[in-house]
Amino acid sequence: MASMPGMSNPETPTDPSASAARATTGDMDDMDMHMNMNHMFMTALRPPNPADEARAAQIVAALRPAIAKYQDYNVALADGFKIFFPNFPQPIYHFTSRRNAIRAQFTFDPTRPTSLLYKKVGDGYQLVGAMYTAPRRFTEDQLNARVPLSVARWHQHVNFCIAPFGTPQSQVDHAKFGFAGSIHTAEACHAAGGHFIPVVFSWMVHVYPYESDPSKVWSH
Repeated sequence: MASMPGMSNPETPTDPSASAARATTGDMDDMDMHMNMNHMFMTALRPPNPADEARAAQIVAALRPAIAKYQDYNVALADGFKIFFPNFPQPIYHFTSRRNAIRAQFTFDPTRPTSLLYKKVGDGYQLVGAMYTAPRRFTEDQLNARVPLSVARWHQHVNFCIAPFGTPQSQVDHAKFGFAGSIHTAEACHAAGGHFIPVVFSWMVHVYPYESDPSKVWSH
């Protein structure tokens, strides 16, 4: 199975992110534009300042030429990027590099994003952006040191309730379970017989370096 976007560690049988990955298979259609915001935590924007704007611009300037070769998505695949749930319709597809995800746990390199972001176009994919990640243990000050919080909003997927283990996907109540589900507390999840995961993946932030509108470059 392909690595999850923003997964903090390589998938292992005991990694809760791996369990979440398997459980989300039936949720992807609902997840497109209907994610329950109880399952999303986003950092607040800090006051803007010229130094942060310059630093963010430097990140974009380094990223753009570094990912230019991936305009051809086949090059990304050849370099080890794996498509997250390629068979499920999504507005944006994440092509994730496990190697870059591991590197991001220790250092920030703007030329090595954890994921490349593509839109589906015909039988292929169009590169539209990238995603950086950071360890889930990071404070907001540590996130700010990577990508300034006055420019971008880092996010985490949180309060995830997996349906009771063994439930066939066709019988999962997606109104309650998963990224679009109404259950978002440990108490409610346990009462429903589910498995609660407080934080599913690492910190993430999206960047769209080809946008002409500056307000959309770091939009979520």
